[in-house]
Amino acid sequence: MKELEELNLPGELMYSKDHEWAKKEDDTIVIGITDYAQDQLGDIVFAEMPEVGSSFEQGEEFGTLESVKAVSEIYLPVSGEIIAINDALEDEPELINEDPYENWIVVVRPSKEEQFDKLLSREEYLETLTG
Repeated sequence: MKELEELNLPGELMYSKDHEWAKKEDDTIVIGITDYAQDQLGDIVFAEMPEVGSSFEQGEEFGTLESVKAVSEIYLPVSGEIIAINDALEDEPELINEDPYENWIVVVRPSKEEQFDKLLSREEYLETLTG
């Protein structure tokens, strides 16, 4: 397990208390899990993702990641419609362990854009980890 100072938490991203990251790209939001989450999970062996076109509310479970240690739910940090999933993760879910920011999970068209601005900054997210 990594120490907090070893975690890769890019400053340009926004974070949720449930350990997802979000990045705004034009009128969409790209979502994945944080370095902390992948580190805690250990080796990810399976990713269950939603169907493109499905919609979820903020905080709603949209998929699961299974590791050799546990099954973990992933929650949508903003309400919206899934417009893309990272197909590569179906065959190679371990890509998330290699780089959780390059290997995003879903792209969402947000239905409530203001939710993005209320997510946590890098510093605020770090505070949730140190409790």
